[in-house]
Amino acid sequence: MTKASELRAKNRQELLARLAELKREQFNLRFQKATGQLENTARIREVRRDIARILTILGEMRRAATAGARR
Repeated sequence: MTKASELRAKNRQELLARLAELKREQFNLRFQKATGQLENTARIREVRRDIARILTILGEMRRAATAGARR
């Protein structure tokens, strides 16, 4: 699990790369669950929350850039 403060220290490109990585992991975890090979079911929840955390921070960055451009 990644902390929001750690994610806020990264730039947009790093966040997008991490997001893509987590989406791939989420797909693999869902596939493992469907085939009965998944051992750590809690990891699905962690990955889903990390994805949401990154999307939230990207949205904050987008809103901050928009607000800065309006001034």
